[in-house]
Amino acid sequence: MIEKWKEGTILTTQCCPPRASVSALQARCARRGGLQAALAGGTTTIIDFAIPPKGGSLLEAFHTWRRWADPKVCCDYSLHVAVTWWSEQVKEEMAILAQEKGVNSFKMFMAYKDLFMVRDPELYAAFSQCKEIGAIAQVHAENGDLIAEGAKKMLALGITGPEGHELCRPEAAEVEATFRAIALASAVSCPLYVVHVMSKSAARVIADARRDVRGICCPKRRVLVPAAPGTISTVSGRRIHLVERRFIYHASRVLSRSKGSCTRLGKVVYGEPIAASLGTDGTHYWHEDWCHAAHHVMSPPLRPDPSTPGFLMNLLANDDLSTTATDHCTFNTCQKALGKDDFTKIPNGVNGVEDRMSVIWEKGVHSGKMDENRFVAVTSTNAAKIFNLYPRKGRIAVGADADIVIWDPNATRTISAKTHHQAVNFNIFEGMVCHGVPLVTISRGKVVYEAGALNVTPGHGKFIPRKPFAEYVYKRIQQRDQTCTPTPVERAPYRGEVISLRSREAPEDATAGTGTQAAS
Repeated sequence: MIEKWKEGTILTTQCCPPRASVSALQARCARRGGLQAALAGGTTTIIDFAIPPKGGSLLEAFHTWRRWADPKVCCDYSLHVAVTWWSEQVKEEMAILAQEKGVNSFKMFMAYKDLFMVRDPELYAAFSQCKEIGAIAQVHAENGDLIAEGAKKMLALGITGPEGHELCRPEAAEVEATFRAIALASAVSCPLYVVHVMSKSAARVIADARRDVRGICCPKRRVLVPAAPGTISTVSGRRIHLVERRFIYHASRVLSRSKGSCTRLGKVVYGEPIAASLGTDGTHYWHEDWCHAAHHVMSPPLRPDPSTPGFLMNLLANDDLSTTATDHCTFNTCQKALGKDDFTKIPNGVNGVEDRMSVIWEKGVHSGKMDENRFVAVTSTNAAKIFNLYPRKGRIAVGADADIVIWDPNATRTISAKTHHQAVNFNIFEGMVCHGVPLVTISRGKVVYEAGALNVTPGHGKFIPRKPFAEYVYKRIQQRDQTCTPTPVERAPYRGEVISLRSREAPEDATAGTGTQAAS
């Protein structure tokens, strides 16, 4: 929702980047003002990660994060919980978190081998449990095995600098894992949220999965109902043409004689580019200044193709990608220097929580790729709906939290580490001139940022529980469960001869003869 306010300014709801690792214990910004930076940038709610070690308790990780955050947070927050291993204990704790603790999203890592990475059987089990308890599965989509071997290869070639980070994590590692995660989630009808989409290839996979026909097949009425506004086509054969506003879909074998058969439905998958992948690129990894290059190290890495940010923004504007985040996790230069002789030891993470809104406005709205309403959707409302914060968050209405940003689309600011509120000594958007500046940020009715000054109180922020089975996500899933469950084909029983495959082995008489000969 957007309303004009005074002279050209915009009154807009503001909710959350769906991922901002501002309370990671090793990140300096977490201890010194990551949440203040969020408010200064026009973000009023964040969702952080509680990450247990392999073998660790999910519940214990959740309570540890709550104990750390509750007395200190100056803006509202919620939590995702990571699944870094699998057992019956993990399965039970996921259910408890969803039903009793206000957690409706769980993240799985397909990278970070021997640290957080889970294998396909564990992914399948975790996705199945997410579906059962009404949660959203999230994935860090990179092929951890491919990365591990690539890192060994780069180091063996004498490549120890930050460029090795991108070289050992090619687009192929991201796109393969993205495709695999979508396939596994689809197999169990689990909604999937792909975090930090960094490459054109991975974004295409998500877009194709979402388009693979956007609709619901109803065998009884023999119609295809599009999810987006378009033409509803009654069909009588097995091949149809559905015309929507932007695409012509060719759907083969949509209908089947078996009751409840549905094929080629668009996958319930959401893609999330971040401020970094929308605002800059990976050419920085080849910068001659080691510090400059190391400042940009994150996973998946920024891609060196300079057309990537514009491509991702186009998909975001057209709803092929759904939300924006930051993956905000900052380390000062002296901390990045842990990897001065070995790129695999450079702490991964970049800034973004303060700059996200301005970067998206500059690259999206000011460039003409999206309008103001789409801007609000991708920076606030969509995330609120996906993670079941809506309508409390992501909306200006009676009964909703008074989280409001007064935005000046005509004002400009130059992003710089010298003036930002993020407690880190560099900024990956250094020198970028952005149109669109937050003038006032209001959190639950309290003015927390105005005219460049923060007015925050530790403990003002509250933990926001999120119920499972978000309607925005699960309504389609539940409809498909009712109408698209596979059924067996009715056929006459086979009444012919059945021959055991053992009969093709050596016959008993031949075996006996051999035995007799051996005994003589």
